Amino acid sequence: QVQLMESGGGLVQPGGSLRLSCLASGFTITTYRMSWYRQAPGKERELVARITSGSSTTNYADSVKGRFTISRDNAKNTVYLQMNSLNVEDTAVYYCNADRLFPSKSSYWGQGTQVTVSS
Repeated sequence: QVQLMESGGGLVQPGGSLRLSCLASGFTITTYRMSWYRQAPGKERELVARITSGSSTTNYADSVKGRFTISRDNAKNTVYLQMNSLNVEDTAVYYCNADRLFPSKSSYWGQGTQVTVSS
């Protein structure tokens, strides 16, 4: 059974840090581009960070550049999102996504993990 399981969310004060993890099961992430998205209440889901299958390229939303870092450990079938200097605007449900075009088009989503930044 293909599954992406996010963890590491929670309540943190402004200026704090969290590290999200996304563990894949039922497939290997080696050939997949891995991404983190988030969706705040009343807003559309937005791309936060992305890392290519070979880890050669990362991309970030302007709002998180310099604060968030995406990484992957293919041996552990896991992708991470280190979030520093969190602010209230980062409050959202964070989702992990795996997608690829070759050798077969596939896309998988996790169930999401809640991140709440509040004093």
